[in-house]
Parts: sequence; C-alpha cells; structure tokens
Amino acid sequence: MIAMVAGLGALAASRLPAADDGAIILPGTAGTTLQQEQAALKAARRQSDEARDRSVRLDQQAGAARDEAEQARRRAAAMAARIQQAEADIAGAQARIAIVARMQRVQAARLAAKQEPVVRLTAALQMMARRPLALALVQPGSVTDAVHMRAVLGQVLPVIRQRTAGLRAELERSRGLRATAQQAADALASSQQQRKDRQAQLAALETQKRVAARDYRTNAGLESERALALGERARDIVDLMDRLEEAGDLREQLAALPGPLLRPARPDQTGAPAAEPSVALTGPPPYRLPVVGQLVTGMGEVNDGGVRSRGLTLVTQAGAQAVAPTAGRIAFAGPYRGYGQILIIDHGQGWTTLITGLHRVTAQVGDSVRQGDPVAITGPGRPTITIELRRNGRPVDIVPLVGLG
Repeated sequence: MIAMVAGLGALAASRLPAADDGAIILPGTAGTTLQQEQAALKAARRQSDEARDRSVRLDQQAGAARDEAEQARRRAAAMAARIQQAEADIAGAQARIAIVARMQRVQAARLAAKQEPVVRLTAALQMMARRPLALALVQPGSVTDAVHMRAVLGQVLPVIRQRTAGLRAELERSRGLRATAQQAADALASSQQQRKDRQAQLAALETQKRVAARDYRTNAGLESERALALGERARDIVDLMDRLEEAGDLREQLAALPGPLLRPARPDQTGAPAAEPSVALTGPPPYRLPVVGQLVTGMGEVNDGGVRSRGLTLVTQAGAQAVAPTAGRIAFAGPYRGYGQILIIDHGQGWTTLITGLHRVTAQVGDSVRQGDPVAITGPGRPTITIELRRNGRPVDIVPLVGLG
C-alpha cells in the first residue's frame, strides 16, 4: 500500500506534457519537406486561378468571334484551359492530402504522449479499487495509509482533470483532421471527374474545329513529309532544330518577297521602286509554360548523366493537357529518337520552342497555333516534360518570361 501511494505521488509530481506544448517532431518529417508541400499547394492554387482566368477570357473571345472556325478554335482553347485548371486543382488536393497526413502523424504522436501518463495513473487507481475493503480495515497501518492516500488523491485529481481535458482537446483536433482529410479526398475526386468530363468535351470540340477548318491545311501532307525527311537526316535533336530553323528562315524570306510587278503603261513615268520595309527586331514573344506541373530541373542544371539542361523539366499529372506556349507554326510533330513524341513550334523571327516527352500530339505539321491552343497530351504515371526555347539557335532561359523566379 505504501509503495502504491509513493508511486502515485511520484506520478503526480512528474512533469507531463501540457495541453499547450509544441508539436512533437517525428523522425523523417523535416521542416523542409513540409515547406515543399506548402509551396506546392500555393503554386497549384495560383495555377488554378490563372487557368480559370484564361478560360473566361477565351470564352469571351469565342463569343465575339464571327467566323465559325475561329469560334471553334477559341472554344477548344478555353476547354484546354479548364482542363489545366482541373489538373492544378488535382495537384492542390494531393498537396493538401499530404499536409493533412503529416499533421495526423504529428497529432498521433502528441496524443500518445498525453495518453501514457494518464494510462499509468488509471492503472494505479484500478489496482486500488480492486483492493478488498475488509482487508484494508484489518491490515495494520491502514488508517495512516488512508490518510496519506487522501492527501495524494487531492494532488492527483486536479492532474487527472487537466490531462483528460488536454486529451479531449487532442481528440477533437484528431476528429477535425479526419474531416479535413475527407474534404481533401472529396475535392480530389471531384477535380479528377471534372478533368475527365472536360477532356471528353475537348475531344468533341477538336473534331468540330477540324471540320470547320478543313480548308485550312491544303499542303499538310507535303509539309509533314518534308519535316520527317529533315528528322531522318538530322544527327540529333539540336541538329533537327537547326535544320527546321533554317527552313523557317527561308520560308519567312520567301513570304516577304514582293509579288510580280505589272508592266507600266507609260514606262517613262515610272518612279523608283519603293524601299523594302525593314523588319524591326522585337523582344521575346509573350510566353507561358505549356503544361501545369512542378518544376524539377532548371536551365543549366546538370543531370545524373552529366548532360547540362538547355530548358526546363516539369513533372505533370498523367494525361495532362499541353498547349501552345505562344503563337507560332508547327514545324515538327511526332516521335524522335528516344525523346518520345516531340513538338517543335516556329514562332518566327528566330524563336522556336521544343517540347519533348509527350505521349500523343494532337497538332499537325503546318498548323498555325495561338497561345493556349491544345497541342498534345502527356503520358501515364508521373510524366516529365522538357521545354526549350531558342532564339537563332541559342537556348533562352524561360523563367524570366513566365515569372517562375
């Protein structure tokens, strides 16, 4: 009996975690990882807002379009923006689920730390409750022990009330975290269903756009064969881009040539020919990333194979929608030597974009695209997409153009 009373007194005097103690740090849950998850959630919300604004703007442009083909084109671009909005919402829900799961692990550790001393105290009280009353009356020293027990209980009971109040608060927090986790899971399922529905709608709009613009590409077959021939002759992807840039420069020069001059009725009254207009050098085109995703490799970084990156690499959702980063003309579309399906867009004035790692390209060689037009789909799993922007054959850093710094 004396030993039991001493144990209760020591338990009451020991320092236990208070209800307002700080969070317990678990092994393997460094603050940097949590910061990355929070940054991913913040970036996903920003990307979702931007995609929503683009879809609204494109819908307005589609409503103002007079031509049926232009209207179908803008509607397809608006639907592609809504698909990217759903992809950003999916990424945000996944980040939120990861953060809530981390909080639940910390909460479980806090709850276990608060439960342990109360469990020990409860066990001691249960042992006292099982002691026969008659034995306590006949045992020598029982009255003195009872006095000590009453004094100890006077100290222990406030501790019990305080710790059980802390436990009730922790249990309430656990229930709140479970509800938050369920909300995040529901948001993820809703975003996934929205993306699926919008992808089906985009497929129908793409068909409508092709029908409305069937007179748009009369020389598509010839241009596609020419691009494939350049791809077969190129040594690597850099050589392919150089060849396509040369072809694009030649096309621009031919398009800039004046048409045939009619023979004047009075040659003696003919003035000097007008000077050729000079092409003003402009800055980089308005640019944005073609996919919604997380940046994993920046320009100039060296990968495990020792190759220095000439662009940006992003991890996207499975089957993510890729759009044209800015206006241009499709110079190459198709598989190429271990890069998966690639897309090369000629923006004019020496600017070109290369997108590699695609799964299915929906644009075709010769298509004229505007910023935001759907052009491709990424693959399954966690596909990595690389984007390179070049000006006259030299790589250009995309980060300052899209504000990722």
